[in-house]
Amino acid sequence: MSPTDLVPTPTTAIAPFNATEFDRHVMGTYGRFPIALERGEGCRVWDTEGREYLDFVAGIATCTLGHAHPALVEAVTAQIQKLHHVSNLYYIPEQGELAQWLTANSCADRAFFCNSGAEANEAAIKLARKYGHTVLNIENPVILTANASFHGRTLATITATGQPKYQKNFNPLVPGFHYVPFNDFGALEDAIATLNQTQPQVAAILLEPLQGEGGVNPGDVAYFQQVRQLCDQHGILLILDEVQVGMGRTGKLWGYENLGIEPDIFTLAKGLAGGIPIGAMLCKESCNAFEPGDHASTFGGNPFASAAALCVCQTLEADGIVANVQARGNQLRAGLREIAAQYPDYIREVRGWGLINGVVIDPALKAIDLVKDAMSAGLLLVPAGPQVVRFVPPLVVREAEVKQAIAIVDQLFAHQGS
Repeated sequence: MSPTDLVPTPTTAIAPFNATEFDRHVMGTYGRFPIALERGEGCRVWDTEGREYLDFVAGIATCTLGHAHPALVEAVTAQIQKLHHVSNLYYIPEQGELAQWLTANSCADRAFFCNSGAEANEAAIKLARKYGHTVLNIENPVILTANASFHGRTLATITATGQPKYQKNFNPLVPGFHYVPFNDFGALEDAIATLNQTQPQVAAILLEPLQGEGGVNPGDVAYFQQVRQLCDQHGILLILDEVQVGMGRTGKLWGYENLGIEPDIFTLAKGLAGGIPIGAMLCKESCNAFEPGDHASTFGGNPFASAAALCVCQTLEADGIVANVQARGNQLRAGLREIAAQYPDYIREVRGWGLINGVVIDPALKAIDLVKDAMSAGLLLVPAGPQVVRFVPPLVVREAEVKQAIAIVDQLFAHQGS
């Protein structure tokens, strides 16, 4: 074979979307629903067949400003025409502006940027381990996490995730994690006492203010305040995973504000840039143990992603979107609770904060089936485990759209007995 034989032939035209061809070429790591979405506007999306859907998934709590928001379109268009990527070997002005906004509007002093929630949690895990070694003098630092948690899909973050179904067949897992029940302070206190019995081992506690993938389980205020006090007592770092609840999703800018505490470290991703990939790990100066060479990310905080995230941050602030989250969240929960009262045989509980809410259904029903039925009725929802249907619309959702979603859900349960 000569070198010329290795030169590729010109690329042939790619055929229009076809699910069979898609499945032939893309790895089957997702159980996909049988629709292909091609455009969106605000809280609505359209598939390749032209059918319209009310989007209460928002890329799984990601499309903060909805679809094709004019401010975000303008920001990313301007940035891609100027400079989209350079190395972090150089100063990136857009990244600095984003870090300044985040630290000015939170309890954090420093920011590290990456590309996803899993990477943000990896950064937090690494920072906690280094802090454990260099400040707490722990030989093998342990991080406590909660049962039913979710922290990502990398090897370290699925180990941190307290759900065996995500860990199956990926062992050996990363050492240094221990699990405790969520919202159970006695169990947490006992675990620390046992692990630290002969010498200090616990360096950090990693929790979600509200467990998203674990079933939309809000954190208990008294529990988190006790955890904060315990961390202060033992010099343990408190890390909060705000990948799903940050950026105004809960009706406050940060999830921890619902709990009346401040973390030492917290992580962001999903809603930070409204759908443009970015992640962030933020920390207080008191635990800023990283030095040059300790951690890095090729794409993290590049000009394009940072400009998009800064646009989302500034739009949240300028347009009063967090107040809209509070109002629409109250409206949504009130409507869902009226449905629950009407159909007590099917709905066990409605729970959540702001615009992250879950309907807990009777074990005789399956969340996935209700999601499929809603899709057929023109409403996109997402499961949060087998018995919880999750509602996470864009934060710009309007009163009429919430009303429409409630009406569709009402019809779904009305048809369960027929």
